[in-house]
Amino acid sequence: MLTGDHSNAENGTSSSNGAAITLERLAGEQRTRKKWLLIQPKSSTSMMVDSGSVSMPLNLIMVATLAGRFFDVDFLDERIGDTIPEDFSGYDIVAITSRSLNASKTYRIADRAKAQGKIVLLGGVHPTMLHDEAGSHCTSVVYGEIESIWEELATDILKGTMKPLYKASELKPMTTMAPPDFSYALKSPNVRKYSSRIPILATKGCPVGCSFCTTPTVYGKSFRFREMDLVLDEMRSHQERLGKKAVNFSFMDDNISFRPAYFTELLEGMARIGVRWNANISMNFLHKPEVAEIAGRSGCDLMSIGFESLNPDVLKSMNKGSNRLQNYETAVGNLHKNGIAIQGYFMFGFDDDTEKSFQATYDFIMQNRIEFPVFSLVTPFPGTPFFEEMKPRIRHFDWDKYDTYHYMYEPKKISGEKLLDNFIKLQSEVYRGRAIMKRMQGKPLNWVWMANFAMNRFTRKLRPEIYL
Repeated sequence: MLTGDHSNAENGTSSSNGAAITLERLAGEQRTRKKWLLIQPKSSTSMMVDSGSVSMPLNLIMVATLAGRFFDVDFLDERIGDTIPEDFSGYDIVAITSRSLNASKTYRIADRAKAQGKIVLLGGVHPTMLHDEAGSHCTSVVYGEIESIWEELATDILKGTMKPLYKASELKPMTTMAPPDFSYALKSPNVRKYSSRIPILATKGCPVGCSFCTTPTVYGKSFRFREMDLVLDEMRSHQERLGKKAVNFSFMDDNISFRPAYFTELLEGMARIGVRWNANISMNFLHKPEVAEIAGRSGCDLMSIGFESLNPDVLKSMNKGSNRLQNYETAVGNLHKNGIAIQGYFMFGFDDDTEKSFQATYDFIMQNRIEFPVFSLVTPFPGTPFFEEMKPRIRHFDWDKYDTYHYMYEPKKISGEKLLDNFIKLQSEVYRGRAIMKRMQGKPLNWVWMANFAMNRFTRKLRPEIYL
C-alpha cells in the first residue's frame, strides 16, 4: 500500500513536471508574446456591494501572476473606475471573473470579445457553478481555481487547441502557489479607490458543507493550507513595500480556523512581525478564551462571524453544526475582552423564521454590542444543494439580483410582506443614532464608526420595493 501510494505520487509529480517543461518550451517559441486582458466587472445591483472602497481582487491578481510569466497582461477593475474597452483588437485572450450578481454584465462583455474572434475565458464562482450556461458565452470555462489546471490551459492557448471546460481532476497543494504579484492591481490610475487592507490567503476549502454555500464546489471539501513561512514572508514583503510594520491584512479564507493548531501557530508568527489583520472565522472554538487572547495579541482588530440566526431550528436546517447558540455570548465576550471588534452576519428568510427571529436578533446585537451587524436575505445560489431544493419556489432567475439583498422566495412561517417589513425595521433600529452610540460607546474611533454612520444614512432610505 505504501509503495503504491509513493509510486502514484511520483507519477503525479512526474506528469506535472512534464507539463511544466512543455509549457516552458512552447512559451519560449513564441515570436511575440500573446496578450491577456483580465477583467473584474462591476455589479449592477442597487445595493452597497461595489460602492465605496473595495478590496483588491486577489483571485484575479493570482491569475495575472500566473499568466505574466509567459504572456503580456493588462488588468482592469471596473469597480474602481477602470474602463472596459469596446474594441478588444489589442488582445489575444480576454479573461473575466464572475459572481452571480455580475454574471449578466460578464456575459455581455464576453459575447462582445467572442464576436471579435478572441479567446474568451470565464472563471469565478458563477461560471463554476453553472458552467454549461457560461460556456455558451465563451471559448472556455475555468472550473474552480485556475492554479490546478494552469499548465494545461496555458499549453492549449499556445497550441491553439482550446477545450470548452478546464476542470482539475485533483486540486494542487497550496505549497505550489506563487506569491501574488500586486503590481498588476497597483498600476491602475484609480488605485486609491482600493481598501488599504491587503487581501491574503492562507487556506482553501471547507469540509463543513453548509447547504447554501458555494465554497466546497469552488475550492473543494478538503482543507488545504500554505506553509506558514510562505504566508509570513508575503506579509513581510508588503511591510517592506509600504515601509511600515503595522500593515493591515484581510484574510480571504473561508474558514481559516478549521485547523486550530495551524491557526494558532500562524497567529504566533503574526504576533512576532507586528501586522494588523481581520478574517472570516467559524464559531468552532471561539468560546475558548485563549483563542481570542492570542488573536488580539497577534494584531487582530476585527473578526467577521457568521452568526446567521438566533433561531435554533434555522441553524439545524442549514447544517451549520459549528454554531451553538449557547456559545454565542461567550465568543463575543472573549473577543471584546481582547479589543477585537465583530462584524456579525445575520440571515433572514429561512422557512423556520418568524417575526420573533428579528426581535431575538435585535436583542442579541444590542445586548452584546456587536460593532458592525450585516443583514442579508437568504439567497439560493445556483449550483448549491439549497438552490436545487428551493428551485420550484424561487421567484426569478435574474442573476443581477442574486446579491443576498433581494427577496427570492416566500418562507413557510412568515409572509413575504412581513419578512421585508421586519427586515427593514431591524436594520433601521440597529443603525439609529442612539443604537449606534449604545453599541459603539468606548470603542476606538476608526473605520467601524464610519461604517455605522454610513449605514445610518443608507437604512433611512430603505423601502420594501428595493428588495423585490
